[in-house]
Amino acid sequence: MAQTIWKGAISFGLVSIPVRVFSATEEHGVSLRQVHAADGGRIRYKRFCELDGEEVAYSDIAKGYDLGGGEMVVLTDEDMDSLPLPSTKAVEVLQFIPADQYDPIATAKSYYLQADHLGEKPYVLLRDALRSTDKVAIVKVALRSRESLAAIRPYGDVLLLQLMLWPEEIRDAGKLAPGEDVSVKDAEVKMAEAYIDTLTADYDPSQYADEYAAALRAVVDAKVAGREVVAVDTDAEPAAEVVDLMEALRQSVARAKERRAAGDSPATEKSAEKSAEKKAPAKKAAKKAPAAKKATEKAAEQAAEKAPAKKAPAKKAPAKKAAARKSA
Repeated sequence: MAQTIWKGAISFGLVSIPVRVFSATEEHGVSLRQVHAADGGRIRYKRFCELDGEEVAYSDIAKGYDLGGGEMVVLTDEDMDSLPLPSTKAVEVLQFIPADQYDPIATAKSYYLQADHLGEKPYVLLRDALRSTDKVAIVKVALRSRESLAAIRPYGDVLLLQLMLWPEEIRDAGKLAPGEDVSVKDAEVKMAEAYIDTLTADYDPSQYADEYAAALRAVVDAKVAGREVVAVDTDAEPAAEVVDLMEALRQSVARAKERRAAGDSPATEKSAEKSAEKKAPAKKAAKKAPAAKKATEKAAEQAAEKAPAKKAPAKKAPAKKAAARKSA
C-alpha cells in the first residue's frame, strides 16, 4: 500500500471516525525522458531567479501571488499553515445526496479511506448505511494546503473519498451541443437501442489492455536488441460516409448478433471483425491465384504455337525475290 497522504477524522453527526487517506490510483505507462537527439544526453531543468540569475534550492522556493505591474506577494509555509481551514484535520459531512445525482465529471482524484485505531465499527456503520440508502456523502477536506469539495461513497468493502471540482471549474458544454433542428426518427432510436442491447454485458475491465503502452514497449525492446523497427499496421480504417442511417444500424445489429452468437466478448468483437475483413480478401486472392496461373500458362503455349507460323513467311522471302529477278 502507498504511503499515508492524510490523517484525520470524519464527523458523522456525533460520531467521529478516525481515518487514513491513501491514493486509490497509479499510472502504469511507459516512462520516457527528454534527451538530446544527437547523443542521448539527459535534458535537465534548473530553477533560477530571474533577478539575480542564481540557481535556487528547492527549500528556498516560496509561493507568490502576482499583483500585476511587477509586484509580487510572497507567501511562506507559515502563512499557508495559518489559513483558517477547519477541514485540515476534520471532515464534516455537509449533506447526503442520492447516488444518481453525483455527476462523475466533477471527480478530480480518488482516495481510499482506512479506519484508524478504534474507528472500525463507526466506519462499517457509515459504509453500510450509505450502501443501503444508496446515498453519497458530500464533505469538505483540505489536502496539500487546498480545500476541496469531496464525495464519500462505498466501494467494495472500503469507503472511497473522491475529490470534486468546484462548479466554476467545470466548463459549460451548451455551445457544443447539436442544433435544435437536428432530430432522429423513432424507428432509428429503436434500432440504435437494439444495437446497444446486443452489445450489453457485465463490465470486466480485465479484458481490456493498454495497447499503446504494449506497442511502445515493443519498439523499445526492438531498439535494445538492435533490430530494425518496422512500422506496424494500426488497423486504421477511414470513416465511411453514412448514406442510410437505418440501413447502417440494421447491419450493425446483424453483425453484433452474429458475433455474440459465436461467443465473442464485447472487447474482442471489434478486433474479430477487422481480422475477418482482412482475411476475406486473402482467401479470394488465394482462389484466384491458380486460375490466373493456368491462364498464364495457356497464353504462353498459344504464343509458342503461333510464333513459328509468323516466322515461316520471312524465310521464303529471299526465294520470291530471286524468282522475280529471273523473270525480269
